[in-house]
Amino acid sequence: MLVNILRNPELCRSLSLREWDLLIRQARRSELLARLHHIFACNELIETIPEAPLLHLDSARLIADRHAVAVRWEVKQIAIALHDSGVAPILLKGAAYLIGELPPCFGRVFNDIDIIVPVERLGEVESILFLHGWASYGMSDYDKEYYRRWMHEIPPLRHVKRKTVIDVHHRILPRTSRSQPSSDKLLAAAVTLDEKTGVKAFAPIDMVLHSACHLFYEGEFDHGLRDLVDLDALLTEFSSRGDSFWSDLMDRADELELLRPLFYALRYTRDILGTSIPGSVSGGGVGTSFIGARWMDSLFHRGLMPDHASCNDSFTGIARWLLFVRGHYLRMPLRLLVPHLVRKAFVEDMKS
Repeated sequence: MLVNILRNPELCRSLSLREWDLLIRQARRSELLARLHHIFACNELIETIPEAPLLHLDSARLIADRHAVAVRWEVKQIAIALHDSGVAPILLKGAAYLIGELPPCFGRVFNDIDIIVPVERLGEVESILFLHGWASYGMSDYDKEYYRRWMHEIPPLRHVKRKTVIDVHHRILPRTSRSQPSSDKLLAAAVTLDEKTGVKAFAPIDMVLHSACHLFYEGEFDHGLRDLVDLDALLTEFSSRGDSFWSDLMDRADELELLRPLFYALRYTRDILGTSIPGSVSGGGVGTSFIGARWMDSLFHRGLMPDHASCNDSFTGIARWLLFVRGHYLRMPLRLLVPHLVRKAFVEDMKS
């Protein structure tokens, strides 16, 4: 239901109240309810929506609007905290979309603000943020060590008063990941979003690649459809800005060793959401067998659906579990992954 409406919003005109109820439930589970309101508004469909579902959509929009105000203020506080250090925070994902006023920001709600800084300034940035009230919280010594030794970010920092959370990254994939995109290249190409605060974001093509990398190297797909909608919006927006976008995107993916996640991003935005992608680039530059492609289709076409019972079939649970295992395997070799999962499954559970 939700995917059909995302592909063709005009279909909402013929929905029964029962179908509206299902659509609202699927959209809420996917964190796309406020986004749906935005889509309907852009297509001048608000007037056609029955009162009951419109109440849910309006409520979601109001929450998203208030969230946006809070995030803008919080980003300003981060920039103020880091100003004297000379480190301009580079915003990632939701915060970057919002401050950059990019299409994915409309109706998007997220739990934390992600930034990336040069690895050589990481300790300094953490110390400065600590002095301004952000500190790590609620994490075992094992987990803290795991983050600092193997991950692409330090443990999350929460403000002692406002309870807002910052994830400070120094790379976009874990140190143990099979792919190691150059953080130096990504940071060097970053663009300024706001002259007053100095905050930055990845360059457009790098933003697409990071979004693809984040989605298709992950093992959890609770919000997979939302992230795919983000990709659709980014691809549509940036490709409209210049004819060289697609060739530049392919070249950059090759340079950063991210052709595989780009392949999946192009394949599933096109297949699921109907994103307009030139045939010359839709293969993503990655060779894959017919059987292999169909196998991954069977997994991702389930994993990227709304996490709602109405979207499940008898294979959905297995598909999501296999994607979970795949995500962990891509991010960490078995010699490290197996002991880590065993400890998390048994040792940590026994402590709790």
